[in-house]
Amino acid sequence: MKKVLGVYDAPHSHWVGDGFPVRSMFSYHSHGKALSPFLLLDYAGPMAFTPTQQPRGVGQHPHRGFETVTIVYKGEVAHRDSTGQGGVIGPGDVQWMTAGSGILHEEFHSPAFTAAGGELEMVQLWVNLPAKDKMTAPGYQAIVDQDIPEIVLPDDTGTLRVIAGAYAGQRGPASTFSPMHIWDLRLRAGGVSTLSVPDGWSTALIVLRGTVLVNADTVVRAAQMLVLDAASQEFSIEANSDASVLLLSGEPIDEPIVGYGPFVMNSEGEIKQAIADFNSGRFGQMTP
Repeated sequence: MKKVLGVYDAPHSHWVGDGFPVRSMFSYHSHGKALSPFLLLDYAGPMAFTPTQQPRGVGQHPHRGFETVTIVYKGEVAHRDSTGQGGVIGPGDVQWMTAGSGILHEEFHSPAFTAAGGELEMVQLWVNLPAKDKMTAPGYQAIVDQDIPEIVLPDDTGTLRVIAGAYAGQRGPASTFSPMHIWDLRLRAGGVSTLSVPDGWSTALIVLRGTVLVNADTVVRAAQMLVLDAASQEFSIEANSDASVLLLSGEPIDEPIVGYGPFVMNSEGEIKQAIADFNSGRFGQMTP
C-alpha cells in the first residue's frame, strides 16, 4: 500500500472578490514538490448566498504559465476571458482554462443564481504547465456533467467520475499537457474501495464532505487533505459516512517553480517578462 505522508487541515477561509469564500487546501509554497504537477487548490464554500441584483464574484485578472480547473458542486458560475470564450457552469460541470502565454479572465455568480440565491460549493485547481508548454496559446475546454464518465465502483461502494486521466478503461474528457488523474468520488457509508495510481505519481485526496478511513488506519474529515507517498500504487479508502472526495494524481514535473500572484513560471526573469507583457497589454482585452 502507498504510505500516508500527512493529513492537513484547511486554513481559515478568505474571500476572493466578493463571491468566493475559499480555503486554500494547498499551494506550491507548501507542497510544491510533493504534489507536482498540481500548484494550488481553493475550496469555495459551501456557503448560502441571499438573492441580490448585484453580481458577486471577482473581476478581470490575468494568468500565465498554468491552467485553472473549476469544478462546481452547487450553484452556478459565469465566466469569460480575453479569448472571447465564456459561459455558465453548474453542478457537475468543469471549466478547464489554459492560461498559457497569457489570458485575462473574470468569474461571477451567474445571473440566475445571483437573482435566486442559494448554496455555492466549488473548487478551483491550478495545474502547472511544463516549461516547453508555458507559452502555449491560451485555450478553454467546456466540460459539461453529461460528458464526464461516471463509473460504479466494485461492490457498489460508490461512484467515480473521470474528469481527467482514466479509470477502468474509461477516459475523462479533459485534455492535459502532462499525465494525470482527476477523479470525483462519491462514496457510500461503509464501503471499502481499493484504488490504484501509477507508481511514482504524486497523489492527494481532498475530502469535501463526510469522513473516510485510508489504508485502514488514517482518518480524514471534511475540509482536510491527505497526501500519499509517490512510491507504490494501491491504497484503500473506506467511507465512514457518505463522502465526497476529489483525487488528484499526476506525474511530477521536475522543474523549478517561480510564482508571483497570478503568474507561475520557471525563473524570476520569466516573471518579470510576464509583468511587463501584462502591463503593455499583450494579454489581450476583454470587451465591456
